[in-house]
Amino acid sequence: MWNGINRRRFPRANYKCLISIKKRLTAKTISTHTENIGAGGICVLLKEDLGLFQGVDVELFLSDSTPQIKCGGTLVWVVKKADQKQKGAYYYDTGIEFIDIRPEDRDKISEVIDEILKVRRQK
Repeated sequence: MWNGINRRRFPRANYKCLISIKKRLTAKTISTHTENIGAGGICVLLKEDLGLFQGVDVELFLSDSTPQIKCGGTLVWVVKKADQKQKGAYYYDTGIEFIDIRPEDRDKISEVIDEILKVRRQK
């Protein structure tokens, strides 16, 4: 069993924000929402399997008040899951590792995560 998901260098927080993903060398762009986010990457649910270790271009919209973050990414894991609402349909829990991300953009993501985790600790 692969334990990599439990050995992340960056903490993750459940946070839904808009994201656009474009598989490299194609014209197709997928818009969806993140499931969780960390300074090192994100998890998203997709209606199709884009394939492991594929390069993607990412646009991440953390909030309406901050500019979007643009960076590259690599699809590092995919888990096929049955859609409970539609028989015979599947979705793909997909992990994307950020690459080519500017340090200030990684810092913005870290600030969002720190704030979410701080609020949770106060509860």
